[in-house]
Amino acid sequence: MTPCEECQYAYESEDEATIPDKLRTLGRRYTAPLTRFLPAEDGAALLRAHPTPGVWSALEYACHVRDVLEVLDQRVALTLAEDTPTCESMRKDERVTEMAYNDPEPVEVANAIAANAEVLADAFAALRPAEWARTGIYGYPEAAERSLLWMGQHTIHEAHHHLLDVGRAMRTARGR
Repeated sequence: MTPCEECQYAYESEDEATIPDKLRTLGRRYTAPLTRFLPAEDGAALLRAHPTPGVWSALEYACHVRDVLEVLDQRVALTLAEDTPTCESMRKDERVTEMAYNDPEPVEVANAIAANAEVLADAFAALRPAEWARTGIYGYPEAAERSLLWMGQHTIHEAHHHLLDVGRAMRTARGR
């Protein structure tokens, strides 16, 4: 699989041994951009800004990652409990509005990312070697049978890629 053109993440860079530890870094990696600002900056306004029409705010991207981690934990459990289950769409675009992604306090979102990442890391760390090959029908980017290993790799890609989106949204909101 070729690396992501935009963020350069390569799925094969993660394996069963690295996925749990990589997930555990997400809390720290998201806390800084969601909670640290220059003295004169209105961090809440920057995080909630939509400087580019049709593009999520930095806080909305962070809420999406928070929810991806939670949904993936459910998908791991489902894939362990059933043979080749169909993983329901998380309806990512609808959730932004329905769950008011631009409303929560950024520190709460950062804390939830850390907590959800830890729970998911524990779920992956508990897998026995053969369980990594269990599969489910995963709808993104297109419906296909995907292993738990791929789901772990994809989750790390999502989190890595969206951290770049958070940074890009913040730079644009700052006029840079």
